[in-house]
Amino acid sequence: MPNIKSAKKQARQNIVRRLRNKARKTEVKSLVKRFEDAVEMKDFAAAQDLLRQAESKLARAKTKNVIHWRTAARKTSRLAQTLRQAATA
Repeated sequence: MPNIKSAKKQARQNIVRRLRNKARKTEVKSLVKRFEDAVEMKDFAAAQDLLRQAESKLARAKTKNVIHWRTAARKTSRLAQTLRQAATA
């Protein structure tokens, strides 16, 4: 445990940040899963809406350094590619 006042504050801040980052990651994963389910059910209108939401959450996570920017770009690209391929098939 920290003994210095500033170290105690930093420990408290780390707890809050960890929980916030975990919530952001979980939200992204949930949206991606819902998107994949919508594509599988061939509900392209819902999939398009979920894609937009997932892109937004990925961009926010990237901006806040929750995930690496290239990881966010890769996931966004793959989601869009999945929707395009499913819509044409």
